[in-house]
Amino acid sequence: MLKVGVLGAGHLGKIHLRLLQQSTKYELVGFYDENAENALKIEKEFGYKRFDTIAKLLTAVDVIDIVTPTLSHYKCAKVAIKSGKHVFLEKPISNTVAEAEEIIALAKEYNVKGQVGHVERFNPAFISVKDAIQNPMFIETHRLAEFNPRGTDVPVVLDLMIHDIDAILSVVKSKVKDIHASGVSVISDTPDIANARIEFENGCVANLTSSRISLKNMRKSRFFQKDAYISVDFLEKKCEVVKMKDAPEVPGDFDMILQNAEGLKKQIYFDNPEVENNNAILEELETFADAIVNNTAPIVTLEDGTEALRVAYAIIEAMKRQ
Repeated sequence: MLKVGVLGAGHLGKIHLRLLQQSTKYELVGFYDENAENALKIEKEFGYKRFDTIAKLLTAVDVIDIVTPTLSHYKCAKVAIKSGKHVFLEKPISNTVAEAEEIIALAKEYNVKGQVGHVERFNPAFISVKDAIQNPMFIETHRLAEFNPRGTDVPVVLDLMIHDIDAILSVVKSKVKDIHASGVSVISDTPDIANARIEFENGCVANLTSSRISLKNMRKSRFFQKDAYISVDFLEKKCEVVKMKDAPEVPGDFDMILQNAEGLKKQIYFDNPEVENNNAILEELETFADAIVNNTAPIVTLEDGTEALRVAYAIIEAMKRQ
């Protein structure tokens, strides 16, 4: 088992601590949180071992799970990597693209692995249909959340939309060609609602909408490709795959047939895969352990996290030009 320590014991950090303690692939050694009062409270309430310095925690582990505020990701990753520790970084990978690129360079220099916590890649609904998403040419995503003060220190693009950016980049095998975006600040100093149109070199277009001041939560993505429509509900963990094929000469009574103006007939049918429920956060942490033990590439690499951040900042810049 890999020995792991957690940096940061806030809302998400506590979830990581609980799951790592349950994991069969890690031995949870302990945690460090710069808020000494909070750290003492968590140690007393849950029994996790509290370390009073990052340095002491680093000497006791193989892997560091960084769940601190984004502004400190780079600093924490740098000291962990230079200590020869593998790093799991919550999303976004860092505060700037330059910092992210330096994290990549350091990981290569010190021969350690890194993974970024883009958890939607491990959503069971997305996992069940990912292989069916082949060369999508239009993608539409809606990620809407009720207001929560936590996270409003960054634009909604970095808070919410970056999840969909990463998922899209994982299935569109083409470079970004152009980006148009608009955003509105309603209650924060940075945009609370954002819409972005990403055009790829292969002709694919992705339209993304994110809001953190909605009346209801929604996390849906729709992928349109030749002869297929694929819908993923990340919130409800459901998916739908609608496919088309040439219609039979003699359709059955219940066959759904479409005919275009030229007389071409297509049959519509459903090919919904089974969704196997999982805990996506535990899954991402444990697949990282597998990558370390088997010396394979993590599912969400540091490069993946950097590219998602790069596109996110390009969207933010495009909003400034609106």
